[in-house]
Formats: sequence, C-alpha cells, structure tokens
Amino acid sequence: MRPYTASGGRTRPPVRLDLMTLVMATGRAVRREVPGPEHRQVLKLCSGPISVAEIAAQVRLPATVTKVLLGDLLACGAVTVDAPDRTGASPIDRDLLEAVLRGLRERL
Repeated sequence: MRPYTASGGRTRPPVRLDLMTLVMATGRAVRREVPGPEHRQVLKLCSGPISVAEIAAQVRLPATVTKVLLGDLLACGAVTVDAPDRTGASPIDRDLLEAVLRGLRERL
C-alpha cells in the first residue's frame, strides 16, 4: 500500500509532533471509531510510552504519514503525547564536537 493511502492523501499532520515526542494510548473509549487498520496498528504500539520515530519504524511508514495518523488518534482521544522539553539551550555541545573533530584530524 502506498503511504498516502494510509493517511487519506494528507501530507501534513494536524498537530506538530517531534520525532522524540512520546505517545501513549489513553485506554479510554474513543469518541469516534478509529479510521483504519493503520490507525489501529499504531494504537496497538502505544500501550506504553513510545516515540514517534519508533512508531514510524515499527509500522514501516514515513514519519510524516505516521504523524498524520497520530494526529487523528490524538484528535479522537485515543492517545496522549508528551513532547520533549525545549529549554532554549542548544542541543549541540560545541566542546564535544570540537573533541570529535580533533580526534578525526589526529587519525588522518
């Protein structure tokens, strides 16, 4: 099946999800029926906290398509999400990168 079929042709998720966002099933009755088999497959993976990236890898769909499916599940109350903290600090450790660069130069 083509990925866009799973997402109903949609290419943009209805909510912003990071690849590191943790997703977990709520266990509550869904307000409306989960749309399709891909949604149900994703929902089964969410019995415990799992990242968006891991879900995409498990269902073998592109991350964008997975995010669309997760957006649908979030909208119908089937899952909750916990986005990673954005403290404003750069995720890049300059000292570490410089040490790696020095190590690479020494090997050449």
